[in-house]
Amino acid sequence: MRRYGEPPEKHRRYAFRAGVYAILPLNGSLLLTHQAEPTPEFQLPGGGIDPGEHPLTALHREVFEETGYRITAPRRIGAFRRFTYMPEYDKWAEKICAIYVARPIRPHGPPREPGHTAIWTPADLAVDLLAETGSADLVARLLR
Repeated sequence: MRRYGEPPEKHRRYAFRAGVYAILPLNGSLLLTHQAEPTPEFQLPGGGIDPGEHPLTALHREVFEETGYRITAPRRIGAFRRFTYMPEYDKWAEKICAIYVARPIRPHGPPREPGHTAIWTPADLAVDLLAETGSADLVARLLR
């Protein structure tokens, strides 16, 4: 599995963290989420899979929490790993990020996740906006 970002530090212990993220295209645009804290950045909607939770259930939950949209027809298109510090949990993690393409159906209100804003952006601009290089690479591959 391809790794993005910094290599793991040999002296550091990393907790395993599986997550799911969605590329949400509609009419030449992608639905992204802007997270205000701890570092303001654009991201693919998604996040961690809770213990005992099915990945698709987590995908639907995370997209709804971060964008307010319901989705349909998710299809896994790839995965990558990265080693990173997660300040919201105060821990270092080896993150396995599964990426799906899904169709956004309609919004059911604003994002429920504090500090998140749902933003439609032209698909070609999304690659440059995404903070995480693995997500940006998979979006670029999808757009080719």
